[in-house]
Amino acid sequence: MSRLKDQYKNEIVDAMTKKFGYKNIMEVPKIVKIVVNMGVGEAKENAKVLDSAVSDLETITGQKAVTTKAKKAVANFKIREGMPIGCKVTLRGERMYEFLDRLVNLALPRVRDFHGVNANSFDGRGNYALGIKEQLIFPEIEYDKIDKVRGMDIIVVTTAKTDEEARELLRLFNMPFQK
Repeated sequence: MSRLKDQYKNEIVDAMTKKFGYKNIMEVPKIVKIVVNMGVGEAKENAKVLDSAVSDLETITGQKAVTTKAKKAVANFKIREGMPIGCKVTLRGERMYEFLDRLVNLALPRVRDFHGVNANSFDGRGNYALGIKEQLIFPEIEYDKIDKVRGMDIIVVTTAKTDEEARELLRLFNMPFQK
């Protein structure tokens, strides 16, 4: 069992119960899943670009990536319906906690001019979205083997009812929010 999951079971549940006054342990919010999404616009001209993005995402998350297809045709972007234009991975359970641990402790501190992540990127329902400009911040990616620097979106889905509860939950998981 991962260190973060143990920490959640003990310290985080206690701290959240004290701060928000939950009557039942099942009321305490928890992280349900983490979705890592990579949009690859250049895939419409070159299919190999999508393959390298998928392999990068699989290396970072340790799980098989799924290609995403366009829902609608957009003439201005030269995209037809059903064209593969990105990839995503949904992490749950052990892999989710392990990824969150690596994101917070290894990857985010490697970002240039890092002052913390935006504390206002919650959606109003307790979910947090984070954009990363380059995949190089993850130690699994070898600088020499990448063809292009790509960004990705990381969405942390929680069972929290409010943004305040979710912010406190992620803060207890050591998420480095801006002051």
